[in-house]
Amino acid sequence: MHRGSSKGTGRPRPVPEALPLSASPAPSGIRVEVSVARGRSNAPPSVHWVPNGTSVRALLRQLGHPPEGSAVLVGGVSVPLDTPIDSPMRLVVVPTFSGG
Repeated sequence: MHRGSSKGTGRPRPVPEALPLSASPAPSGIRVEVSVARGRSNAPPSVHWVPNGTSVRALLRQLGHPPEGSAVLVGGVSVPLDTPIDSPMRLVVVPTFSGG
């Protein structure tokens, strides 16, 4: 049984609609840098993109940090967990309890 020619039909191949991995789309939302204060560790902050109006509490939950067991600082000042994220910011998360 003959399956046909391996040369194809000669027609041009359609252009793929998906972007290649090297050209992924720019992130959307607001850029937030999050550092977790743990002793003297100086780990680099993680960068996250969140929709405008996301609360600090919602971001902490998304990252797996217990909001009610954390203090959050912006510029060295504690902020309420219900603070909406409406501009780029740097958050420092300070765990307020430990196991024991």
